[in-house]
Amino acid sequence: MPEAALAFGSNLGDSRMMIERAVTALDTMQAIRVTRVSSFYHTPPWGVEAQPDFVNACALIETCYSPEDLLAACKDLEKALGREEAVRWGPRLIDIDVLWMGGETRDSETLTLPHPRMTERTFVLVPLAEIAPDIEIGGMSVQGHLEGLPDEASQVEKLR
Repeated sequence: MPEAALAFGSNLGDSRMMIERAVTALDTMQAIRVTRVSSFYHTPPWGVEAQPDFVNACALIETCYSPEDLLAACKDLEKALGREEAVRWGPRLIDIDVLWMGGETRDSETLTLPHPRMTERTFVLVPLAEIAPDIEIGGMSVQGHLEGLPDEASQVEKLR
C-alpha cells in the first residue's frame, strides 16, 4: 500500500485528545493503517494570530485510498469529530491535512500534493522530520527544508 503523511492540528478544547481520537479513528478504517505518529507539539498560531496556541502532530500511514479519497476520508472524519467550517486559518477543533502521498503530485481544485505550504511551516516540518526526515519534497528532504527555515523551530515546543 502507498505511504502518505498527514498533519494534525487543534486549538479548541482538549487538543491533544482530539488529535489522538483522529489518529485512532483513521487507524480503524479498513483502507488505512497508521504506521508512525510524531510527538505532540505546542505551537503559536499561524495566519490568524489572535487565537489560542495549537497542538500539532504528524502521522505516516499506509493506504489503498487514492489521494482524493484519502482527503475525503480526512474531511469526513473532521466533521464526525465536530469540526465546523469557520475562518480560514482560524481556531479549529481538528484539522487534518494530506501532506504527501508516495511522491505523487496533484494540482486540482480539491487537492494539491505535496501540500503547497508545508515546507514553509515549522509546525508541520518539526513533527514530520521526527518521523520521516528523508521524505523528499521538491528535490529536498523534509529535514533539509526544516534546516533552511529561519530559527522558528524554537517556537515549536515538544509536549511531554
